[in-house]
Amino acid sequence: MTNESSETFLPKRDERLGLLIWFRLSRVYSHSLRETHQHLKKWGLSAAQFDMLAQIGAHDRLTQQQLADKLFVTKGNITQLISKLEEQGFAQREQEWKSKYVSLTEKGRTLFDDVVPVQEQFQASQYDALSRDEKKQLLRLLKKIQD
Repeated sequence: MTNESSETFLPKRDERLGLLIWFRLSRVYSHSLRETHQHLKKWGLSAAQFDMLAQIGAHDRLTQQQLADKLFVTKGNITQLISKLEEQGFAQREQEWKSKYVSLTEKGRTLFDDVVPVQEQFQASQYDALSRDEKKQLLRLLKKIQD
């Protein structure tokens, strides 16, 4: 067996580097998600419920389809999540002709005002180890990967 044929099974240096980046991003994301879930327990919210609360509160009123589009989930998933927020008294649905709209109740608006600023500060603080320039650079690099 020659060196050439055995090298085809080994990742190239750039491929290995790309794989290491993917592993690191996955670990950072998983750690951030665990920390987020732990932080949101104070309010009895899951990350998905928080995302819905934040989107509805930021827009006052959305159709279920608009909400699904903003959260990158299906309309069926949205229905289940909204039902949970309704049971807790945080959201309400209204039917207008063919569209179902979702808005926050007064209780939901109070929760939004309490939790969103604290959660946003918590999320931002996870990057405190980076300088402002490093944060900008990371943002540019992640956008470049996404595009």
